[in-house]
Amino acid sequence: MQEFDLAAPPSAYVLGRVRVPACLVSDEAALPAPVDAEGLVELDIAVEAGRIARLAPAGTLLDGAARLELAGRLVLPGPVDVHTHLDKGFIWKRAPNPDGTFAGALAAADADRRANWNAQDVRRRMDFALRCAYAHGTVAIRTHLDSIGPQTAISWPVFAEMRERWAGRIALQAVCLTPIDLVLDDAEFLPLVDTVRAHGGVLGAVTYMSAALPAGLERLFETAERYGLDLDLHVDESADPGARSLALIAEAALRRSFQGQVLVGHCCSLARQETSEADRTLDRVAEAGIAVVSLPTCNLYLQDRHPSHTPRWRGITLLHEMKARSIPVMVASDNARDPFYAYGDLDLVEVYREASRIAHLDHPHGDWPSIIARAPAMHMGIEAGLLGPGRPADLLLFRARSLNEALSRPQLDRRVLREGRAIDTTRPDYAELDDLMERSDAI
Repeated sequence: MQEFDLAAPPSAYVLGRVRVPACLVSDEAALPAPVDAEGLVELDIAVEAGRIARLAPAGTLLDGAARLELAGRLVLPGPVDVHTHLDKGFIWKRAPNPDGTFAGALAAADADRRANWNAQDVRRRMDFALRCAYAHGTVAIRTHLDSIGPQTAISWPVFAEMRERWAGRIALQAVCLTPIDLVLDDAEFLPLVDTVRAHGGVLGAVTYMSAALPAGLERLFETAERYGLDLDLHVDESADPGARSLALIAEAALRRSFQGQVLVGHCCSLARQETSEADRTLDRVAEAGIAVVSLPTCNLYLQDRHPSHTPRWRGITLLHEMKARSIPVMVASDNARDPFYAYGDLDLVEVYREASRIAHLDHPHGDWPSIIARAPAMHMGIEAGLLGPGRPADLLLFRARSLNEALSRPQLDRRVLREGRAIDTTRPDYAELDDLMERSDAI
């Protein structure tokens, strides 16, 4: 057996005796080994010229290529973060949430945006966030961009610059984020649509129960149809069981026979509704082909927060009930060290670990690992999230030998391979942004 350094590997080598989730193998029907109780299969992975050449039963690829024995260690494809806010990230020091509530987050973020979000500020924080995500192994990100008033002309060009700068390392997509009421304001909405189209973006909005919601949804769907755009919406991020915009979105998609992709995020209030009502809504969501992304850490942080009150619910949506209806489900990072979530680091392994604990995505683990890999990659239409011949050798290598071991520790000692080569996983120092945070007195 030839030993070698993954930071400078030969052009062809084998990762011997690794365990991978069967649900993340591109052709599950051709799995070369049995699946264990956690849904893992033990394999050899051959890597050639930065791509996976083949998968074979563990211990069988012994034909002379350099071989690194991993003794049953867990391997995952690079994860895909389908719902983030890179423009908001890492402003906590200058814009903390005063009370941890959703209203507090809205007020703090709005004030900070008005005072500080020039191009340099957004660029530096966005690059910092991307370096965090890259060090953790993320291969693709979709970010929502606050698109209100003059901010649109600032953030979208910065995003385009970051997308070009990070090409080949992290694939980037962007969604406009604007209140549903402003969709009916021609002076705001028409230039925004032009911006989204010019940057190859996705049409989005924050939906909530207002008099403008039905007309706003109609205009969103009509505009998406006219220009061939997909939709990505913030939906019912509330503990109020009367928040039912998800049902209206599903009805609109069905009524119009909408052919584009629709992703809805949060959907918190669904878990607060009567079972019969939630079931009716989910049946329509499934019929409409709508996908759902839950943001478990952010919603756990914000929802049901009151002074001197222990939260009575977890804030997340009905993932198990959705999955039972074959609704595509996924989880994502959402916010990182900003008023909407005081913590986080754009680490999808952490998000999956917490989602597993919060939403009971275990006993069995089944195909739940798909929610940070295969499912979001398919929705974004990118080549990621799966292990199989011809696919990039963008991999996470863990010391853990099972999902139980992986979910029991933070796994910060993981090795990250990009095109088969180990990268530096040093995360950027928060001190880099200290000079930006000195503006806190301005808000």
